[in-house]
Amino acid sequence: MLALPAALNGRVDSAALPLAVGDLLAILGVLTYGMMQHGTLLPERALGVYAPFLIGWVVAATLIGAYAAGAAESAKAAVPLGIRSWILAALIAFGLRWTPVFPGQLDIIFVVITLVLTGVLLGGFRWLFFKLTG
Repeated sequence: MLALPAALNGRVDSAALPLAVGDLLAILGVLTYGMMQHGTLLPERALGVYAPFLIGWVVAATLIGAYAAGAAESAKAAVPLGIRSWILAALIAFGLRWTPVFPGQLDIIFVVITLVLTGVLLGGFRWLFFKLTG
């Protein structure tokens, strides 16, 4: 079993960590696709685009319990935990993106597309994960 720092005890269960792979693919996939569509997928820019969303995800997923023991039990638990975590993570990321520290603007269409599309992909992955793994 994977040893986790004491601060995460009860907030992160190693049995739920396979969910993190799909969650990160959904988040980074939407951002990468957007940068490709806008012709801004450059290594020096990508990190600045990914960072606020990764920061937001780590904070929100830990606070809400996206990887807690209950999240690993069923889609009925995992999907709502993932979507709630994504909403908070996106709000944190949008707030960070609004600062001059991170590249990009905070247009309403970006907010809506990123929030909805990533939420659907994240929830869909979690549902599919439990369909495939039983």
